Amino acid sequence: MMRREDSKRNLLFIVTIILMSIYLIWRLVFTLPYHQGAANMIFGLLLYTAEAVTVFTTFELLYQKIRMNRYHLECPEVPAEYYPDVDVFIATHNEPADILYKTVNACTFMEYPDKNKVHIYLCDDGNREEIAKLAEEFQIGYLGLAYNKHAKSGNLNHALSRTNSPLIATFDADMIPQRTFLMKTVPYFLLSRFKKEDGGWKLRAEGEIDKQFRMGIVQTPQSFYNPDLFQFNLYAEGNIPNEQDFFSKEVNIMRNSSNAVAYTGSNTVISREALEEIGGFPYNTITEDFETSIRIQKAGYITYATDEIQAAGLTTTTVKSMLKQRVRWARGVIQSLQNTKAIVTKKLSLPARITYLNSFLYWWSFFNRLIFILSPILFALFDFKIVNSGFWDVIVFWLPAYIFYSTSMRYLSGNIRNQRWSQVIDTIFMPYLIIPVILETLHIHQRKFKVTNKKRNVNESRFGYILYAIPHMILLILSAAAMIRFVNGKYGWALLYSSVIIFWIAYNMVALCYAIFFMLGRPAYRKSERFVASEKIVVEYKGQEYEAVTVDLSENGVAFRMETPVYLPEQDVIHFTVISNHYKARLCGNIKYVKKDEIEGGWRYSALVEPEDEGSRRQYMQLIYDRVHSLPMEMNLWITAYDDMIRNIKKRIGKTFYDQRKLPRIPVNKEIAFSNGATCKVVNFNFNYFSVLNFNANGNEEDQFDYNTEIGIKLTLKRTGKYRQHSVEELLAVTNIDELIEKNQIDQILSDILKTDEGEK
Repeated sequence: MMRREDSKRNLLFIVTIILMSIYLIWRLVFTLPYHQGAANMIFGLLLYTAEAVTVFTTFELLYQKIRMNRYHLECPEVPAEYYPDVDVFIATHNEPADILYKTVNACTFMEYPDKNKVHIYLCDDGNREEIAKLAEEFQIGYLGLAYNKHAKSGNLNHALSRTNSPLIATFDADMIPQRTFLMKTVPYFLLSRFKKEDGGWKLRAEGEIDKQFRMGIVQTPQSFYNPDLFQFNLYAEGNIPNEQDFFSKEVNIMRNSSNAVAYTGSNTVISREALEEIGGFPYNTITEDFETSIRIQKAGYITYATDEIQAAGLTTTTVKSMLKQRVRWARGVIQSLQNTKAIVTKKLSLPARITYLNSFLYWWSFFNRLIFILSPILFALFDFKIVNSGFWDVIVFWLPAYIFYSTSMRYLSGNIRNQRWSQVIDTIFMPYLIIPVILETLHIHQRKFKVTNKKRNVNESRFGYILYAIPHMILLILSAAAMIRFVNGKYGWALLYSSVIIFWIAYNMVALCYAIFFMLGRPAYRKSERFVASEKIVVEYKGQEYEAVTVDLSENGVAFRMETPVYLPEQDVIHFTVISNHYKARLCGNIKYVKKDEIEGGWRYSALVEPEDEGSRRQYMQLIYDRVHSLPMEMNLWITAYDDMIRNIKKRIGKTFYDQRKLPRIPVNKEIAFSNGATCKVVNFNFNYFSVLNFNANGNEEDQFDYNTEIGIKLTLKRTGKYRQHSVEELLAVTNIDELIEKNQIDQILSDILKTDEGEK
């Protein structure tokens, strides 16, 4: 039964389709500059075509969204003995061993009823000795391949020829699966043999088995644990999801309704029977994954995309590598559509062919974006008349359609993407995809496959990437000139009647500013990602144990929160045990900084750590990566374009402050008296030093004083002659700190110092 929310959404989509269709008809019949000369007519037709193609591609997605709930498959609960053997292929070309280590390690932890049925292989077409050694260390298979002429397809086909399990799971070198990956994907391949009845799953009788239901591919979302360049370069890692989430978690899921799901090369389980029927992974394309799914669909198999993240990897970290990646995707998709004739073949359903037509047209959206930017410039700066319309006609036909269209885009993307961010992304890529798309459409192919570089270069110079922003800068200057010329001398009603053009130019200028900010980049200081994680951690120092909770984890560090501060000096090695429901790792390291947690309360410690042994290293990698990442899953809808622009400007001109405090500064506010009669007021305390006011030596000339706590623990304090920066607070050093630690008195001292005297209550 359709939910009420779905009914409202579908009604919104239908109204949008009607209004946009009326708008396009009006544009075609009444607004093209038929009698304004050849140049105006050419640009008028280009603008109309760009609008029509954009609207058509959106209509197809709206239609898919309306139908998607009818094609949802439930993952069956299958008895253990029915789970088949699975070959796990980890494809690698030149990726370093430390990246592969995490992927291989995670694969060995994948759950399965009979782990002997899971056969893991490192498929290395670099035939590297260090990768063979890595496979040996993990006791998995190694399939080396030298002089491979067919890139990833050749690598995977070589692995196919050396293995025989009925199912194949494929992972890219950097894609780290969760332990539940196989349990959330393999059962789909048994749907033809099981049925849900009376709330449970039962084996079908022989006559009930659907011979036509053949599962070919189960694709889980592509997910990434590091911020992509849109999140990172635009200081938006807390506000927007990964740019690829819209395709993986929305578009590909919607394609279940037309059986046109795209295999994205990783995080996937594939039927060996289906692969063998199509002759293995195809060679004459640079997107072998996309073409594989089309060929499997043409062979009559079902391809299904799930919406639950089961693996995550590294996204590209440089502008250059991202642009190269997108050019490869654009050219590869067009190649594969040409190779398979997916748009016209009768072996695919009509909805599937329309979906693939949409896939082709998507890559022309970047040309469309250029037309949308140039059109108001041509009108306002160069007096082209490419739309023949009055102000009130635009308000009647365009404005309602635009409002409904923008609202539908939000519902379409499930708050993963809105129209503004879609146009920002298209604007960024636009100058670099138009020519490759035209060449590939004309069958001028790129054949050489290049692995995307995902290595982060910390403190890398970013000035070289400014060159990539030159096309955007030129368009921004032209837009600004058009705006100045167009509004010059206008006021009152004239400005109102010009508001549509002003809005259009301003809208484009915002997207162009985003593009320039994107190309300017942002300095990267971290070598590894931090993951928000709340796990139990036991801190050990000098025979004492303290229980705490982790705040975040990374390969090199741990942050944890304690209710009360403890003495953990930076120069000493501290031991940690991190414990989750599934993993336990022993670590050692040094405290790097401490601060009071103003939001959650307590004290936050950050430590630089490393595992104590290989077993702990493997467990710790799982503690870090066997989780859903902490980056946003939806957009923060309260953040406006204005907020984004101001944030970017502030971040780029402001200075970043880093915590440097190694010990907790604990507020005290207590009058104390020393054994020789001296007095002072303790303002705060960090175990090594007291910060005091109103020190009264009471006539004593020595600089060392003894203070006895309420239970008689003696602290020896020495005047240092130093003061806190920008303060009159004098610093007294605790000279017998080592003795107090040896006697296990350090925690009691803190308790005594913080205790309020009866007279102060």
